[in-house]
Amino acid sequence: MDRTLKSLSLILSYPSAELQEAMPDIGAVLAADPRIAPATQTALWKLTADLAQGDLYDLQERYVMLFDRSRTLSLNLFEHVHGESRERGGAMVSLIETYRDGGFEPATSELPDHLPVLLEFLATRPTREAQETLADAAHILDALSGRLERRESGYAAAFAALSALAGGNADADAVAGMLGQPDDDPTDLAALDAVWEETEVTFGPDPNAGCPQVRDMLALMDQPAPQHRSA
Repeated sequence: MDRTLKSLSLILSYPSAELQEAMPDIGAVLAADPRIAPATQTALWKLTADLAQGDLYDLQERYVMLFDRSRTLSLNLFEHVHGESRERGGAMVSLIETYRDGGFEPATSELPDHLPVLLEFLATRPTREAQETLADAAHILDALSGRLERRESGYAAAFAALSALAGGNADADAVAGMLGQPDDDPTDLAALDAVWEETEVTFGPDPNAGCPQVRDMLALMDQPAPQHRSA
């Protein structure tokens, strides 16, 4: 078990009282990992302290506003690849099969491409496989980190740590392209509803999909997701 990946999975999960209690231990794990730069470790320590000591309802509201109401900060990785198109459904089914082939059954109601779920899976895989998978998504991780930094969010440190674990070799042009897209306004609920109503995900087997490995699916992440119309 890679305790660092598991810890980052927990940090990026919806805040709960149980996670608050675990944050000091999570911070200690991250502070002891030499793969993470000292400056990032310091930022992670501040983040875990904030998550441990903050008002739970405020933490939950902040989480929802960042990751659930902002499409450009979505933790569902295939959303950055396929948007809400039908292709995402086929990729999702293949990802579920990959999890099961690895003996992994997510104990959550989140979609299988939810980043904390993927990190929990990668924590059980060989180090090289986990690093290669993260490297395939490195430009998305870097773009999410940049967007969170623009919002002055402490969660940016978690993505900086993931970029370090991926090897820090993200495609600079791909990162710049993603950061060039306008950020969502999570307070504009009318626009958000319009985006969600625009398309739907169809979950079902794709006869041409086969069962690729996780990193093969994530390798497509350098292709921009379909653009959504504003309301």
